[in-house]
Amino acid sequence: MTNALYEFTELQKESRMGAMGSETHAREIRVIDLSDFEARRAEIADQLWSAAVDVGFFQLAHHGVPLDQIRHAFAMSERFFALPDSVKAQYPLSRNAGWESRSQVRPSTGTPDQKESYQITRPRMDGLYPSEEELADFKATMLAFEAASWSVGMKVLSCFADKLGFDREFFTRAHDPASETYQSTLRLLHYYAIPPEAQDSLELWRAGAHTDFDCLTMLYQREGQGGLQVCPGKEYEAQEWTSIPPNEDTITCNIGDMLMRWSDDQLPSNFHRVKNPVPGESMGPRYSLAFFCQANTDALITSPSGKYPPITAGDYLAERIRANFNKRY
Repeated sequence: MTNALYEFTELQKESRMGAMGSETHAREIRVIDLSDFEARRAEIADQLWSAAVDVGFFQLAHHGVPLDQIRHAFAMSERFFALPDSVKAQYPLSRNAGWESRSQVRPSTGTPDQKESYQITRPRMDGLYPSEEELADFKATMLAFEAASWSVGMKVLSCFADKLGFDREFFTRAHDPASETYQSTLRLLHYYAIPPEAQDSLELWRAGAHTDFDCLTMLYQREGQGGLQVCPGKEYEAQEWTSIPPNEDTITCNIGDMLMRWSDDQLPSNFHRVKNPVPGESMGPRYSLAFFCQANTDALITSPSGKYPPITAGDYLAERIRANFNKRY
């Protein structure tokens, strides 16, 4: 039964996605090579569109973010989460920026995700960066990584703009980092190690089933720290899940709800989750880095056919966050 709290169609579906389901290896998560991007733009756009329409998830190879930079960002993230909670608590989550721990309750599960996160949303970071004494070079490292991720995201979104018949810079303008309305977010994630007493429990999830709120999500994963699974929306009632093994040489991407609306559902925003490890898999911590291409707050998300009512990206994101964080935004 759908909870009356959830007004968006996306949330109505999500609230029914709490079951364990089953696993299938029948789906291919395609790898798209971005090398020689400008010369191969049309070919790459076709490949991205096909993968996005089919599964909604794909991986980017030769994307241009140096592996050393990715590894350095992971190391800095791990150092941040190793700080005492009393230090991290000085930088609490507010308006999609700052630190939280076990505060995200997915509509699909009703239980807190077993993780902590720290979110960087550039215009909202006053007083939210750890000091140089607490963590030297953190701010500079993460802002450089955020900018590199943004550049890759805009390449991908420019291809979708081409395919949708928008002008090539449509989504780049909608994600303008020079604007005070910018709300794309770099999220550092630390999933807690599984204690022995909880290793056989299906009651808790590292991240319950959900769709993302944004246009495009770019996820960096560490080797040996898996758990990410996808279930295409057209098959969500059957809840058949496919695992996406981590590969540090690729960026795993998925379409978000904003782009689904902008494309009149041609580009599906599909369910995914991070499952608890099973016996035989690593029960230790899991770290990942996610960059969410979220349109600026004043960008108007319109459905070309009128299928969805117009809504600003700021209002849309605020409603989705309230549904995930007990109305605290």
